[in-house]
Amino acid sequence: MTPTVAQALAQCGLVPSDARAILAHAVGKNRAWLAAHPEERLTRSQAESFFAFAKRRRGGEPVAYLTGTREFWGLSLAVTAAVLIPRPETEALVEFALSVLPEDRTTRVLDLGTGSGAIALALAHERPRAQVLATDYSRAALEVAQENAQRLAFSNVCFLVSDWYTCVPGGAWDLIVSNPPYVAPGDPHLSEGDLPFEPAIALTADDAGLAALRAIVTGAYPRLALGGWLIVEHGFDQSVAVQALFQSTGFEKLTPLRDLAGIPRIVAGRAGAPSGHAV
Repeated sequence: MTPTVAQALAQCGLVPSDARAILAHAVGKNRAWLAAHPEERLTRSQAESFFAFAKRRRGGEPVAYLTGTREFWGLSLAVTAAVLIPRPETEALVEFALSVLPEDRTTRVLDLGTGSGAIALALAHERPRAQVLATDYSRAALEVAQENAQRLAFSNVCFLVSDWYTCVPGGAWDLIVSNPPYVAPGDPHLSEGDLPFEPAIALTADDAGLAALRAIVTGAYPRLALGGWLIVEHGFDQSVAVQALFQSTGFEKLTPLRDLAGIPRIVAGRAGAPSGHAV
């Protein structure tokens, strides 16, 4: 006899939140349905699928990769092992971006290293008049981002394969955003949590994790419109170094931000003097 919903949750050896997410995926229902039907018996195929997923989760595989989805900014996004799993702390970047991105006119937004498209799609959702270009070096990642945009029916986002600014078209951008790789190779944190399963190209950068951030910050200023903003996510111990990059490049109104856990996570700066701007 196959287990009931309640029995499956109790027998799988997972923390309740993981168990509910994986069981909901295995039976094709949502978590509210699980709560309302604890005595419902699983079919044989549902039980086999669930316990197979549970075994993989006990081996460390991320829930988001097992279910193929992760919510970000209220949007349900498809994720695969080709992309970094969107994290709640990155929503602080989106929140600040919306505070400086006008609603009442067309704006140009560039998202560098878009991955699943989380930041680009959140901004496109909140600012329908914005024209968003989302880039990534990984074609596989861009395929995931494009799938998300199509499923969500966002028509104001375009996608481009590019190594940071290499293939980005000219013209002035009102906002440039990025959650780039910022972990140093060999950092012990890379062996923790979901990180061993995530793509290294989306996690690690040379120069103590600052190489990608340096390329983004130094390349942004001449590409921003006068008064345009650059907003980047960084590592927990990199705020001072990233602010120094912004200052040396000429940005003004530097704004360091903390995530919901109180950890320094974001630096934003505005392009001021017109010298060095693209024409």
